[in-house]
Amino acid sequence: MPVVGYPEVAEVRKNPEDKFNIGEGWHSDLSFDQAPAMDSILYAKIAPASSGDTLFANMYAAYDALPSKLKRQLLNMQAHHSSRHTFGDRQAIPSELRRKFRNLDEANQDALHPVVIRHPLSGRPALYVNPDFTLRFAGMTVDESRPLLDFLYEHAVKDEFVQPFSWQQGSIAF
Repeated sequence: MPVVGYPEVAEVRKNPEDKFNIGEGWHSDLSFDQAPAMDSILYAKIAPASSGDTLFANMYAAYDALPSKLKRQLLNMQAHHSSRHTFGDRQAIPSELRRKFRNLDEANQDALHPVVIRHPLSGRPALYVNPDFTLRFAGMTVDESRPLLDFLYEHAVKDEFVQPFSWQQGSIAF
């Protein structure tokens, strides 16, 4: 939920009694926005004594490890991203989570983004798809897109591309 007076800051809170949490599935933050955030900085004001790890996938390394032919194909592709199926008004969001969102009426966004994005300074290519918000490739149906999207999702979370981060009070992840 946005922090009053700081619209660029979103508080993500999970209370000990909460059964659900925000951002539980594998995703790229705000990929459904027309202009997604360039990065996210997460700060643990309070952290659980155990568990609660976050897994970060290196989408640069995942792209680098793809076969050359597939990399060339992906460079020319775009994908539709959306938040409607996750946060839209008609979604079955548990009331415990629903009260944490102040802007559900704005959470019906769609965007078309390149499947491969580039770092703004180095130009290094990275995969830009995620199972929470990427719906399909441009010019393809959901069913036509599913096999390649599923392959890319599975590929991106291979052990060699994933780094676990264990939260402690005061931890910062950028």
